[in-house]
Amino acid sequence: MDHGRFKYESKKKAQENKRKQTVIAIKEVKIRPKTDKHDYDFKIRNATRFLNNGDKVKVTIVFRGREITHKEIAFERLKTVANDLVELANVESEPRMDGRTMFMLLAPKVSKK
Repeated sequence: MDHGRFKYESKKKAQENKRKQTVIAIKEVKIRPKTDKHDYDFKIRNATRFLNNGDKVKVTIVFRGREITHKEIAFERLKTVANDLVELANVESEPRMDGRTMFMLLAPKVSKK
């Protein structure tokens, strides 16, 4: 067996596998508990664009000051985001707290072609 030929073929296989792989990025959309309707629609439009490009979307709600005492408002806001994007995304991780932020991860639905 020719060692040079073996190295050449294994290198070509590695290049072929690298070309076939897809890289999925995680894009983040940040909102606040008191975000108004127009700003919310703008953020949803960005999230839609990210999902259509095949990226995952991390929706983050940032609390400031005493807002953290009303976690249920943020939880409801994240549920609303999930309902607005239900035809484009699956909820990969449910809303959860991490310090002064609450976040949820959305993954794009696989389209069958």
